[in-house]
Amino acid sequence: MKIFPYAVFALAGYLLGSVPFAYLFARLKGVDIRAIGSGNVGATNVFRSVSKALGVATFAAVVLKGFIPAFLFPAMARRFLSLEVGPGLGLLCGCAAVAGHTWPVFLKFKGGKGVATSAGMLLGVAPAAVGIGLGGWILVFAATRYVSVDSIVAAGAVPAAAWGMAARGVWLLPAVLTGLGALVIWRHRSNIRRLLNGEELRVGRKGERDKGQEGEA
Repeated sequence: MKIFPYAVFALAGYLLGSVPFAYLFARLKGVDIRAIGSGNVGATNVFRSVSKALGVATFAAVVLKGFIPAFLFPAMARRFLSLEVGPGLGLLCGCAAVAGHTWPVFLKFKGGKGVATSAGMLLGVAPAAVGIGLGGWILVFAATRYVSVDSIVAAGAVPAAAWGMAARGVWLLPAVLTGLGALVIWRHRSNIRRLLNGEELRVGRKGERDKGQEGEA
């Protein structure tokens, strides 16, 4: 029965995703990341409010905790358990990691917005779609300087690319990425309200507060 090892790997993915690297790295500076800047437990808030170096380290760690379950857990299942696993295990474990980052058990289920962890997962299961999403993110960021808008655009571009590149009859990956993109966009609903009200803040404008600008990780 594959259900037991699948459940164990999914649980491991969730627990890895729940590790609050933004919170832990900020604590190295004696800061509670939830109480400063945007209050979001993500890499952008660490970068902006605590330390650029720690922000970069947080981003790398958050990407890895999406990549490792999606890419390495299936390899471990094949290598150590002799399981014949398809793409479903990587998707399951990657989604579990995104859920862990978004609703971490170690922080009373209040986590980040899932963008960077989703990117790490996608690197493990659909790197071509990541390239398209990253390209869209860069172009929109250069044009708008809104991190939240970039994240929302990427969340829509990646599943659209997956559906466009999918072979006939192959629906699992595009369907999962569609759900993941919808989750990321839903997590940005407060940013969308501020955009509609003209209250969302751009990156790099001096004298503006950081509250509400968080749109990453």
